Amino acid sequence: MSRVGQAIINIPNGVEVKKVDNKFLVKGSKGELNAPLDETVDVTFNEKEIKVELKDKNTKNKAIWGTTRALINNAVKGVSVGFEKEMEIVGVGYRGALQGKKLTLNLGLSHPVEIEVPDYITIKMDGNTKFIISSADKQKLGEFAAMVRSKRPPEPFKGKGIRYSNEFILRKEGKKK
Repeated sequence: MSRVGQAIINIPNGVEVKKVDNKFLVKGSKGELNAPLDETVDVTFNEKEIKVELKDKNTKNKAIWGTTRALINNAVKGVSVGFEKEMEIVGVGYRGALQGKKLTLNLGLSHPVEIEVPDYITIKMDGNTKFIISSADKQKLGEFAAMVRSKRPPEPFKGKGIRYSNEFILRKEGKKK
């Protein structure tokens, strides 16, 4: 049995859910999202909770059951509370700035790195070296944060680069004299 799949999803106040064809639509204060539904699962809901049930119990369907439930849960949580990732820039002279919908990063390169921020992402700068990326869609948030981090990933000798705030960088010793 899938432990994730059998858990019931509670619907917070102010969130509307409906099922259309093979998609589960969720609407709330942070926006509108949809989650794909597989034909091997059956989704039932009322005003307070969502239940995802399995039609045929074989190994592949159990995995899809848990995944479908997690996608619906992420959509419900995203439109009600939202998701965020805290990031920090580490290094002498490394800094970032937000100008409208453009994130400008000075990362020790010969040119500043400019990144267009999509409409579904919001960035809040906390000084020059810390920023919070937030969105209702967990997957798109993770993709954007990974793309920003890829501009200068943390290196193992001095730890310079862009990293998640809770990320641990395994440091190497370096050369001995």
